[in-house]
This record gives sequence, C-alpha cells and structure tokens, in this order.
Amino acid sequence: MDLIDESRYDEQMRVMVLPALAACCEEGWMEPARAEDLPELDHPGSLHYLCYDAAKFDDLREDGATATFRGAVVISYGFTENARKYSELIWYFLLDGYSVCVLEHRGHGFSVRDVDDPSVVWIDDWRRYVADLGKFAETVGLRYAGDRPMGLYGHSMGGGIGAAVLERRPTLFDKAVLSCPMIAPVTAGIPNAVAAAASEVVCGMGFGKNRVVGQKRFTGELDMRPYRGASEARVRWYHQQRCETPEYRTNAASYQWVREALRLSRSILDPQACARIETPIQLFQAGRDVWVRNEPENLFVRRVRDGGGQVRFERFPDSVHEIFSMPNPVLEDYYGRIFAFLDGPVEPLDDQC
Repeated sequence: MDLIDESRYDEQMRVMVLPALAACCEEGWMEPARAEDLPELDHPGSLHYLCYDAAKFDDLREDGATATFRGAVVISYGFTENARKYSELIWYFLLDGYSVCVLEHRGHGFSVRDVDDPSVVWIDDWRRYVADLGKFAETVGLRYAGDRPMGLYGHSMGGGIGAAVLERRPTLFDKAVLSCPMIAPVTAGIPNAVAAAASEVVCGMGFGKNRVVGQKRFTGELDMRPYRGASEARVRWYHQQRCETPEYRTNAASYQWVREALRLSRSILDPQACARIETPIQLFQAGRDVWVRNEPENLFVRRVRDGGGQVRFERFPDSVHEIFSMPNPVLEDYYGRIFAFLDGPVEPLDDQC
C-alpha cells in the first residue's frame, strides 16, 4: 500500500484520511466491566470508543483498498494517548480490509476520569484495564469481526494490557501485534523494584492520585528531542490534535498509576501466566526506546516460548518508542511485517532476543 506522503502529511490527513474515517465511523459508549477480583467503583462512568466499518469504507472506493474483508482489529493504545492519534494506522488497516475498534482506556480521551486534574492518569487497579479491554473485544470487537478473525494491536501501555488479556483470555484473539509493549516501564533512572517500593509507600500515605514529582501538565509546547529520527510531520500532527482537543491532554502519571503499572509488569512476567498464552504474537521492539524497557520484553518472549507459545520477535534498532511515528522507509518495513503476519499463516522466525 502507498504510505501517506510526509511532505504533504497535514494536507493528506485533512483532505483524504480524516473525511474517509468519519464516513465509516461509529462512536459508542461502554459500561465498565465487572469482575469478582475488582472492587466496586463509586462512580463507574462510561468508556468511550470509536469503530470503523470496513464495508462502509469500501463503499468510498478509496485508492489502494483491497475490498476484501479480513476481519477486525482491536487497538489498545499507550499511556496518555487517544483514539485520534491512531488515525493513520486505522487508515492502513481499513485499506487492507480490516474493521477497526478502538477503546479509550479509563482516564484517557473522552472516557470517564477519576481525578480532578485533567493532565493526570490514575487507575485504582491494573486489572480494571484488562477487564475493560476484554469486555470490549468480546462484545464490540467480535461484532465487527463477524465470522472472520479478530486481531489485537497493542502499543506501549496498551500492549502490556493486551499481553495480560492474552494470558487471561487465551482464545479471545486470533493473532496479536504487540508494538513496544509495556512489559515493564522505564522509571526515570530508578530500578523498577525501588520505584515499586516507593510507590507503594506513597500510595499507602494517601497520595496515590497526586502527580508524580517531575511529571508535568500539558503546556502546548512540543519538545522534539525525544523524537529525534522520527517523522517530524507525524509528530507535529499528533501534537496538534492534543492542542485542539482538551480531552487529549493527559500528560502525567499519578503515583498509583506507577504502582499499578509495576504490579501489571510482575503479573505479565509470571512464567505460569506466560505459559497460558495461545494466541500467536508478533512483538516489535525499538532499540532507542526511552519509555519501556527492552530486557523485560525479551524475557516475556522467552517465557511465552518456553510455555509453548508462538512469538515472532522483530527489533528495529534505530527506532524510537513509537515505531509508527518513524519516516516512511521504516514504516514500509514495519507495516509490511504487520500485514504479512495478520494476513498470512503463522510461521515462527528463527530469531533471538
């Protein structure tokens, strides 16, 4: 498929991509999942989602569309992100024949918030993310997949959540792409074990909803330093969406989010949990990742394989964390591998990690 021209990125997104997505989009709301291992919420609220119908997209006769329905893909995005950020990726999935369903995680986008500060992300229990994504996939996702396969695309935090769903719901997804998944987060130069102990203490003192020291509110200023080597056109477009939409300005972790992210990490890496995974996985790793740690991703791959699971491991050594923000020559390879995996038979690579 032809990638969006970086030199005309804003124009093509505005004139071609966004109108087409709007024409095949369904907006909806879902009640949060209830699970025996989760406490009841005083104000459960509702979770926002966007779904894109491949049949309606095909009616638009866009250039490059396969006009072959392949199923549905559920997108589970990363920390402080939103559904709009994935517009370009959604466009490519639709061109390849997939309907796409995107749940906005609790505390993100237009979904319910549990803290007054709109810049802060808080969650009471990591299992809530997992239960909500599982419910969304088995209700909304399967409806869009029909009698065709349902895949998962999980990035960063959303990839960590997705990995936990694969461990708890081994037959829910047919295939899963985990792109730089948060098997373990980077904790500002502090070892994860130290950060875990410190966050437990702070939360125990009643400061779990406070913004982590050093984390900042969204200001509208764009610092390109963390994105060196990425496509500036893509990064600036993503940033502009946040500037234009107040609901997209989450920017900082709470102490309780850090605590739960590290609890999630320990659960994902449990060898018995890894052995429960049956879904074939394509895992991508970025060599210049500053947000999630590479070695826990490697350990996850080894433990899933040791448990009998199938994982294809691909490393992009010169990529930043958001591989989908890289220039077109990198994306051509990245998306080529994604669609070869989703569209074709599962053939494990003889790779190392």
